[in-house]
Amino acid sequence: QVQLVESGGGLVQPGGSLRLSCAASGSISNIVAMGWYRQAPGKERELVASITSGGSINYADSAKGRFTISRENAKNTVSLNLQMNGLKPEDTAVYYCVAVVKVLSTRDYWGQGTQVTVSS
Repeated sequence: QVQLVESGGGLVQPGGSLRLSCAASGSISNIVAMGWYRQAPGKERELVASITSGGSINYADSAKGRFTISRENAKNTVSLNLQMNGLKPEDTAVYYCVAVVKVLSTRDYWGQGTQVTVSS
């Protein structure tokens, strides 16, 4: 199993920046990919950015040029970060960290979510 704990959300003005972090612990050696999703009120959950264990990165069109995903590996933990610049009101959502774990089969583990509100 993998445990995920997110941090870094909050209230920011349009044009501002936030950095989200997700600390992963547990069976981290079996993680094949991690990513950030978000869900705004009344909308479906959508992918923001993802990174594989091999370092391949994918961004949603809405995140390209503004957001940067990164991953830091330590002995017993993995930290997934999302640097968000140039925030817009439409970026307001609950942001979730996800880890894709593969042993015999693949399973997704989700964090509890962190609220990001972009408003003046």
